[in-house]
Amino acid sequence: MTTEYGDADQDGLYEKLYTYGARSFSIWDQNGLLVFDSGDQVDRITACKAFNNDEDANEGDTRSDAKGAEPEALAIGKIGEQSYAFLGLERMGGVMVFNITNPYNVEFVDYFINRGVEEGAEISGDLAPEGMSFISSENSPTGKPLLVIGNEISGSVSVWQIAEHQTN
Repeated sequence: MTTEYGDADQDGLYEKLYTYGARSFSIWDQNGLLVFDSGDQVDRITACKAFNNDEDANEGDTRSDAKGAEPEALAIGKIGEQSYAFLGLERMGGVMVFNITNPYNVEFVDYFINRGVEEGAEISGDLAPEGMSFISSENSPTGKPLLVIGNEISGSVSVWQIAEHQTN
């Protein structure tokens, strides 16, 4: 928690609590102005899998008092005419995909995760994406875009082939 914010009337009692940590991602323009912030979108989307699991536990909601899903790894890639942000969630695990072609109108595309997330389940799969690289279809050995992920806790490297997102 920080004491820099939250005491709106300066009476020494905090009406709101603010904490540092990663629960969202933001896009800034070349002038340093905020054009997009995902707000609570990461929490809302991961809640459908197993809300705020830690990278080495499936106990449910072990991260709310810390840094949430902790979006940490980032890769940017272009598929066709569209630009995407791939956001690795270090603690919760998995990767969120956002279409950032128009940074003023960012769209959530997908969330994929390769670990057991059911509460009480044994920990398995790729744990704690720490670093990622996007490989364009032009540079890919498969001719399809790839996302290479280094996972800190499991010590694994995963390679995901990315399909082009179809829009209506």
